[in-house]
Amino acid sequence: MQKIYISLCLVVLLTGIGCDPKEKPDPLVAEKYRVVTTIGMITDIVKNVGGERVEVIGLMGPGVDPHLYKASAGDVQKFKSASLIFYNGLHLESKMGDILAKMSGDTKTIAVTDTVDRSLLLTPPEFEGQYDPHLWFDVTLWMKAVGKIRDVLSEFDSDNTLMYWSNAERYLAKLTELHEYVKEQAERLPSEQRVLVTAHDAFNYFGKAYGFEVRGLQGISTATEAGIADVQALATFIAERRIPAIFVESSVSTRSLEAVKAAVKSKGFEVEIGGELFSDAMGNEGTPEGTYIGMVRHNIDTIVKALVGESTASSSSTTEY
Repeated sequence: MQKIYISLCLVVLLTGIGCDPKEKPDPLVAEKYRVVTTIGMITDIVKNVGGERVEVIGLMGPGVDPHLYKASAGDVQKFKSASLIFYNGLHLESKMGDILAKMSGDTKTIAVTDTVDRSLLLTPPEFEGQYDPHLWFDVTLWMKAVGKIRDVLSEFDSDNTLMYWSNAERYLAKLTELHEYVKEQAERLPSEQRVLVTAHDAFNYFGKAYGFEVRGLQGISTATEAGIADVQALATFIAERRIPAIFVESSVSTRSLEAVKAAVKSKGFEVEIGGELFSDAMGNEGTPEGTYIGMVRHNIDTIVKALVGESTASSSSTTEY
């Protein structure tokens, strides 16, 4: 149906080529409108789908933990000057809930996860009955956020619907390739070696989608501190399963996993820090990891390299970020 819709739009455009251009100004040369986003993964979608029509302001840059982020006075001003505000929802930006609710009266405020079928979401019992908000680790689920943003932009700026749909189709095609790439790399690991231990429990969608057993020292939210008992329990699990590597996260302190490493050593087994993964924040702008696609590829390549001990698999790939 999407392809039929786009084809019909193209017919309308082509049949109007001979018209006087003064009859209707080109909407693409109109002034950009401002869109404010919370996490980098949403910022990346809006940039890809919105293209030249949007000025995107992302609040949370590299290394920022959205679970703990509090909006500043400057952020509130950015919200007020925006035409649209996109956020993740599912209590990811829990410290900003009140401000986002207040903004919804003046500015269109959209949670990109609102239309995702709740039967597809994870409900960890330790997260007080709430849904796990880390959808972006299952690429197929994050593609639904692309569709949501595409639809909102198309409704808000209907003169450019064709452009938004075209941009979204190109980006979704890249995400389909990304999903297949992650599956291929995961399958290089025997099922018994697919054990991912990280600083906090953010990778459950990744585990479900790509066949990994996932353990995090902290809970779903980094607002929950890990205690000595948590460290010892995880260390015992690692030593008993003889897991060769654990992973730090760019937006979470490394101190807690260093304690786990020491506790594992006291049990007579050596575990290595296998590398840094991007969980709740992307990498620096201008680097591959500063995009959603690059972030996901970096993660799977780092995991496979550490657990298999081979060179990073991405060296042979030419996928565009």
